[in-house]
Amino acid sequence: MKKLIYITLFSIATLLFIGCGIYGFTGGDVGNAKTIQVDYFQNQAQLIEPDLSQQFTQELQDLFTRQTNLTLTPNNGDLYFSGEITGYRITPMSATSQQTAAQNRLTISVNVRYVNNLEEKKSFEQQFSFYSDFPATSQLIGGVKEAAFKEILDRITQDIFNASVGKW
Repeated sequence: MKKLIYITLFSIATLLFIGCGIYGFTGGDVGNAKTIQVDYFQNQAQLIEPDLSQQFTQELQDLFTRQTNLTLTPNNGDLYFSGEITGYRITPMSATSQQTAAQNRLTISVNVRYVNNLEEKKSFEQQFSFYSDFPATSQLIGGVKEAAFKEILDRITQDIFNASVGKW
């Protein structure tokens, strides 16, 4: 009989937990928000990488749809992201004896505008940058660009968390 009571209590607690929904995400809190809008991030950098805008926008959307129960909406979201890629460059860092690059540095900069339509004081606009060195012979394969996106998205998430707990 005790076992049946424990199973019943556990089942009720589980259903309550699942029914409440989880709208926060790792490293941040979205409060009472239920919807999110992420605009397309145009590439305004001097060096144009054809898939960069699409890839960054998709990564930002995936961050929220994977880690929260927020619904992605095309307009009027409780939370709203917009911005542009302002920097994308590959710089030679060291040269071999034949004056060819041995090591390159990828630098990506993104300007992000975050608007919390439910609590305006938690909104911000900020520039995020990341760089990573890679061998010149590898080109941009092996996750260099993906590591840059992950780092920038982690910083965005942390800044949302800081705004949520009033550290701005």
